[in-house]
Amino acid sequence: MVLLHVLFEHAAGYALFVVKEVEEIGMLLPQVEECVLSIGKFNSMVSLAAFFPFKSAQGALENMNAISEGVVHADLKLFLETNLPLSRKKKLMLGVSDAKIGAALQEEFTVSIQTGGVVAEICRGLRLHFHSLVKGLTGLAASKAQLGLGHSYSRAKVKFNVNRVDNMIIQSIALLDQLDKDINTFSMRVREWYGYHFPELIKIVPDNFMYCRMAQLIGNRKELSEESLPSLEEIVMDAPKAQAILEASRSSMGMDISPIDLINIERFSARVVSLASYRLELQEYLRSKMSQVAPNLAALIGEVVGARLISHAGSLTNLAKYPASTVQILGAEKALFRALKTKGNTPKYGLIFHSTFIGRAAAKNKGRISRYLANKCTIASRIDCFSDVPTSVYGDKLRGQVEERLSFYETGDVPRKNVDVMKEAVKEASDVATEIKRKMEKKEKKRQKRAKKLQDQNGGADSDVEETNGVDETPRKKKKKLKTEAVPAEESAATGNGTEEAETPAKKKKKRKSEAVDSEPAEEVPETPVSDKKKKKK
Repeated sequence: MVLLHVLFEHAAGYALFVVKEVEEIGMLLPQVEECVLSIGKFNSMVSLAAFFPFKSAQGALENMNAISEGVVHADLKLFLETNLPLSRKKKLMLGVSDAKIGAALQEEFTVSIQTGGVVAEICRGLRLHFHSLVKGLTGLAASKAQLGLGHSYSRAKVKFNVNRVDNMIIQSIALLDQLDKDINTFSMRVREWYGYHFPELIKIVPDNFMYCRMAQLIGNRKELSEESLPSLEEIVMDAPKAQAILEASRSSMGMDISPIDLINIERFSARVVSLASYRLELQEYLRSKMSQVAPNLAALIGEVVGARLISHAGSLTNLAKYPASTVQILGAEKALFRALKTKGNTPKYGLIFHSTFIGRAAAKNKGRISRYLANKCTIASRIDCFSDVPTSVYGDKLRGQVEERLSFYETGDVPRKNVDVMKEAVKEASDVATEIKRKMEKKEKKRQKRAKKLQDQNGGADSDVEETNGVDETPRKKKKKLKTEAVPAEESAATGNGTEEAETPAKKKKKRKSEAVDSEPAEEVPETPVSDKKKKKK
């Protein structure tokens, strides 16, 4: 006889169910699929044998992590050892939903494991009606447990360093490209708009950013005078050019313009200038993020080109997984497929063409240096992706290798071997890592010292607590008690020697009389009859 137990893992705990009439159920799989939807029919098929609730959310997370990795947790092992009837008379079969944890359980308990077919349908029914099969568990509590465990599991799986997130680089380089297009378009609009009024300015100031600043400063060219020369020189950074602008404004062929048009041109010019300023700030931000996320790639090929490679690959991890041949033509996919379709020459480079190394190489060596550079980019991206301590030592060494290869193509000087260069890089990187570790330990010691000092201060405050009549008194209560005790002392001082001068002669006379009475010898008090009786008894 086959006895089938089904193990079900829930956010609330482990549950073990016994399946009734296993052989008949296995024969009628379509009917089982229909019965799963009805709690009444499904309840006649399975019955709860044991339930092990998790003690805390942390325990539930540890068990779920173990199950996802195919490891038998100590709680699960204890639960199955306690509740599985491991007898030799009946053939025991354990049904589980995951084949990975099933293999681990088979090694642990030497039982027959079943994972598909009717077990999958029963697990589907258990997932649907679990809160009804376990007493004391409501649907709301089960859903809350599932939601909380899901969030905890996701947070535990998504482990990343906040300072090394490549999503910020992808968004920054995309925004930088968009800003370049927008600033170029808006600058051309300012040129055309302001050119009606002052057409000679375009030839004197060809730079877009500088032209927008000049249009914002000059406004109406007829109002330009000798007093404006320092302001013009500050923008164009050239005294003869500022003088040329002043002379051109006096003999300009431009049309007159109304004040309202000038206001709109100046406002639009100010907006373009602010966008250009923000672009410089964004470029600086991108440079700082690249030094944190991919310092070696940035040192090798530059921040902008490295950011474009990461953005095109989707992430730094994806870029690290690419071979060098893919990195070489990354960004030239259209040209590659067009060449494959027409059976022409494939492209030699993609995004890495923007690197300075490709431009410095001779025409016959561009393909060779691009292949070599792509190889070094792949090494740098893998080091950045999988290293614990971000350092640019490897990037600097790889850049030196590319420089040596360039000089080899031009002059024939034999470059150093990659093994020797990497040995030097490893040694320098280990020194840098040791220095960083020493600084971190020093910072941690300072933090612990501050915490200990703060704890000592709090402990000193707690030591002021005194026990009075079995009750601890805090400093505040103690201060209040001292204050209340000081009030009667002051009252006694007020009624004592401090008020003798204020006493009247009548009071002094009465006081002297009472003192005289006290100074007389006291009369003997006769013994009572009770005391005589006591003496006789003695």
